[in-house]
Amino acid sequence: MRVLICPDKFAGTLSAVEAAAAVEAGWRARSPRDEVVTLPLADGGPGFVEVLAAALGGHRLPVPIVDPLGRRVTGEVLVAGDTAYVESAQACGLHLLDRGERDPNRTTSYGLGVLLVAAMEAGVRRVVVGLGGSATNDGGAGMLAALGAAPVDGAGLVLPYGGAALAGCVGLTGTPRLRAGVTLVAATDVDNPLTGIHGASAIFGPQKGAELEDVMRLDAALERFASVLERDLERCPPELAARPGAGAAGGIGAALLALGGTVESGIGLVRAAVGLDAQLDDADVVITGEGSFDHQSLRGKVVSGVAAGARDRGVPCVVLAGRVSAGRREAAAAGVTEAHSLVDELGGVEEAMSRPADGLRRLAERLAGQWAGS
Repeated sequence: MRVLICPDKFAGTLSAVEAAAAVEAGWRARSPRDEVVTLPLADGGPGFVEVLAAALGGHRLPVPIVDPLGRRVTGEVLVAGDTAYVESAQACGLHLLDRGERDPNRTTSYGLGVLLVAAMEAGVRRVVVGLGGSATNDGGAGMLAALGAAPVDGAGLVLPYGGAALAGCVGLTGTPRLRAGVTLVAATDVDNPLTGIHGASAIFGPQKGAELEDVMRLDAALERFASVLERDLERCPPELAARPGAGAAGGIGAALLALGGTVESGIGLVRAAVGLDAQLDDADVVITGEGSFDHQSLRGKVVSGVAAGARDRGVPCVVLAGRVSAGRREAAAAGVTEAHSLVDELGGVEEAMSRPADGLRRLAERLAGQWAGS
């Protein structure tokens, strides 16, 4: 058999590369004569740069940046040909904060702006920004500040970092410094607008630490900030707050659009870069997975992209996940043949979180016995 293993990350436990290696080890232990191909994937969130580096080669440039609370961390720029890839989660990812530190009123995307500067200085013609897994809700204001266009209040004073302060925004300190001829691409599979009931604050704010009052405050602040960007940035499209993808990564999508950038599907971009379609053409069975396989997994995430590709080719697709809560009918319609969870395999959430690689190896070994022998 030819087995294609192409998981996303298992958030908080395993990278996509580590998850793929664990599944491969389990399958080979039971069926060593099969041809096994690993193809770790990402949709723009954590692991975006790592997955692309494994597929594209290129070189990775370490960059000193800051996390969502301004603490020093290190990010990377991947340069492959005339394109640079950066990952917002390296600068403002939720995984960089303890649960008690989550507060979208004050977290900033400034570190991503530093990554953008480094990417442009690498002499590329295009910069692709992976969006997802952010701890911020500042509409990309911190990122713009790092580019020389910080938000200011009525007295001309630069506003503090964080989404809440944008309620007092009346303008910017200047025009963002972008290298001529460089195009920006926001890679995301989130199509939410910036504001409203489906916006960044309402949908993603609570998981970042926002209470109900915070959500209302942040949404109004982003509405105000969007109007400033429309007025002050020449390349900003009209009706910015309503544009699909503007709400990605706490509104960083909106800031990239305001800079003249475009939005592309994260999994679509990765899918093309790693050659997923060609690998699907030759596969007898496909194994994908992620930390939580739920209804959101079937809306533009890695699993949905893989399952749809397998379904179109009549190839069985098996999902391995930390937890499985997606409905069987919904999953089957999306192209998922069967799904298995680490929680069930290992006997509980704590075990699944502490021994995910072991659980994936066990599941894969059992699957090999089932599929290779069928």
